[in-house]
Amino acid sequence: MNLQKHIYKKLFKVRKNKLLYMKKPTLTTIFLIIVLIVLGLYAAGEVNYYSTKIAVESNLEYPVVIIEKIGVEEKINNVSISQGVYHEELSNIPGDGQVVLWGHRTLQGSPFLRLNELSPGDIVTLQWPGVGEVNYTITNSTIVPETYQMNYGEDTNKINLITCDPIGSTENRLIYEGNLTNIGPINNTILQNNPLQYHALIIVLVFLIGGLILSYFYSKENRIYILITVLIISGILIYFYFFPISSDIIYSKIIWLNGGFLEST
Repeated sequence: MNLQKHIYKKLFKVRKNKLLYMKKPTLTTIFLIIVLIVLGLYAAGEVNYYSTKIAVESNLEYPVVIIEKIGVEEKINNVSISQGVYHEELSNIPGDGQVVLWGHRTLQGSPFLRLNELSPGDIVTLQWPGVGEVNYTITNSTIVPETYQMNYGEDTNKINLITCDPIGSTENRLIYEGNLTNIGPINNTILQNNPLQYHALIIVLVFLIGGLILSYFYSKENRIYILITVLIISGILIYFYFFPISSDIIYSKIIWLNGGFLEST
């Protein structure tokens, strides 16, 4: 009987100790959980963006834009700016007239994040199936209102790179113009590359590892809440890595969180 009481006391003590580490979440913990959820939403948008691009850009018919000065090497799509660098459907292919490319500066890969760093004389290269390697030399840049309407001409062999300005705003458009310099043989190796294919996995790992480190150093009393939040969000990110959905679905939630203010290009 004494042995039984001793066992009960031990079990009660263990349970009591466990309950000490499962106190109700503090306001700081609740705030941190909300922050993790918001960060997870942004991460989910980017994971879906890059995971979708892996599938879409396996098509070798997609051309590639290379701007070495600002670290751009991306395939060009003809579907939407939400899928990366977008070739304006009203413009032309290289050699047949004006080429117009759009790209985001925030979120969705931000391919034109550093576009403002270009200067006259810099080179923009297009690897374009059926055309070849096309080089353009940047001549000038301009900032115009968001309502500006561009003319798409067939009588000029120029390129226009367009994004929003300033970063994170839809107030203006930053437009860089370049002249066609020469057309040479295409580089098939570049068409086969997809330098962004591991970005989604990197985002998942960074969130998971960063979250685990945070939970490890967090107070013992509320550590479990942070750990559970990190693991759940990481599990969702891993799911999106293998089974991506349209990134626009995620970004619509982000726009709502920002009160409707988010860059559209």
